[in-house]
Amino acid sequence: MKLKKSSFIRDGITLVSGNVWAQAIAFVSYLVLSRLFSPEDFGLYNIFYSYIEVLIIVSTCKYELAIVIADNDREAAAVGRLALRLNTFISLALLTALLVLTLLGHTEAFASTRLSTLNPMLALLVPPMVFLCGTSRVYSFTLNRFRRFRSIALSEVVGSTSGVLFKVLLGLPRLASTLWHTVGLPLGTVLGRACANVNLAWRWRRLELPRDISRDERRAAAARFRNFPLFTMPKDLINSLSYNLPFLWLALYFDKAEVGLFAMALTFTFRPVNIFNTAFEKLLYVRIAERVRAHQTIWADLRRFVLTINAVALPVFAVAFFFGEEIFGFLFGGRWAGCGYYLRCLLPWVFVALTSTSLTFIANVFSRQRTEFFFYIVLFLLRIAAMVVGLQCGSFRLAILLFAAAGAVVSLALLVWYFSLVRRYENSEAC
Repeated sequence: MKLKKSSFIRDGITLVSGNVWAQAIAFVSYLVLSRLFSPEDFGLYNIFYSYIEVLIIVSTCKYELAIVIADNDREAAAVGRLALRLNTFISLALLTALLVLTLLGHTEAFASTRLSTLNPMLALLVPPMVFLCGTSRVYSFTLNRFRRFRSIALSEVVGSTSGVLFKVLLGLPRLASTLWHTVGLPLGTVLGRACANVNLAWRWRRLELPRDISRDERRAAAARFRNFPLFTMPKDLINSLSYNLPFLWLALYFDKAEVGLFAMALTFTFRPVNIFNTAFEKLLYVRIAERVRAHQTIWADLRRFVLTINAVALPVFAVAFFFGEEIFGFLFGGRWAGCGYYLRCLLPWVFVALTSTSLTFIANVFSRQRTEFFFYIVLFLLRIAAMVVGLQCGSFRLAILLFAAAGAVVSLALLVWYFSLVRRYENSEAC
C-alpha cells in the first residue's frame, strides 16, 4: 500500500508554508533588527538562547516525542500530560533557583561573557521561556498526531509575527541605552512564544482527548516510553550542549561582537534548514510510524525525499558559499560583512544536516535511541577538542571551522546509519 502522494504533498505544503511565512517574517525583520541592535546585542541574545535550547530538553524529558507513536489516544494523552507536568515542575524549580541566586547577588554564576554578566532581568527570562517552549512542543506533537498541520503552521506564523513586533518596538532608538533595549531581543522572543502558545493551547483543548487520565496511566506511559528520558534526552542534551559550545564556552574568552557575527551566520544557515526540517520531520514521523506499524515498505519514499531535497538545495548552497560575504554586507549593513567567513565554514555541515536532521525520528520508530546516543557522544567530544584547539591558538575562527567540520562528519555518519536501519527493516520478514 503506497502513500497517497496528493495527501502527503498537501500536508507537506501546509506545514512548509506556515514555516516559510514565519521564517520569511523573521528574515525581513532582521533587515531592521540588524540596524536597531549591534553585533554585541545579538551575541548576548544568542548566549541567552543557548541556555534555553539546553534546558528545554530536560524540562519534558523528551516524552513529547512518544505522543506520535502511542498505540491509542488514551496513551497519547497520558504521556502528553506527563510531559506537561514535568515541564511545569522543572520550570518552577529553575525560577526558584534563579530568584535565590539573584537575591544573593550571584547571577554571574548563571552566565557570563568575558567578565561581563547577564543582567538579572535577562536571567529571569529563562524559566518562562523554558516553560513556554516545553508546553509548545507537547501541544505541537499532539496536534501532529491528529494531523492538524494547519493549526501548527498558523501557530508558527502567530509566534513569529508577534515576536518580531515586540523586538522592533523594544529596539526603537528612543529606548537606546535603557534596560528595555538591552533585553529587547530576548524579551521579544518570550512574548512572541507566549502568543503562539495561546493559539496552540486553544487548539489543543479542542481535541477530543481523554481527560480522566489516572496517575497509574501516567506511570505506565512513563515506563513504556522510558527510552526517551534514558537515551533520547541525554542524546539531545549532549547534542545541544555541543551545538551551543561557542556561546557557552568560547564566548567567555572572545569578544561578543565576534560571537554576534557567528550567531548571525548560524541563524541564516540553519534558519532555512529549520523551515524544511521542522515541517517534514513532523510529517514524515507520523507517516513512517504508521507504515512501520502496518508492516509496509518505506524505502522508496525516503529515498525519493532525500534525492529531491538535495537536488533543490545544492545550487542554493553553492551560491551562498561563494557570495555569502557580499550578501550579508548588502542585506544587513557593512558591519555584518564579517559573517561571510562563518557562513563558508558552516555550509558543508548544514547541507548534510538538511537531510540527516529530517530523519532523526527513524531511531525513535525503530527504538534504536541507545545506538544513536553514541553518535552524539562522539560529536560532543570532537567539538570539545575543536574548542580546546581554538582556545590554545587564540583563534575564535579556527575553533568554529573545526566545530563545523565535526558536525558535518557526524551528520553524514548518522545519515548512513539511518538508511542502514531502513534497509534492515525492508529486508526483514515484516515487509
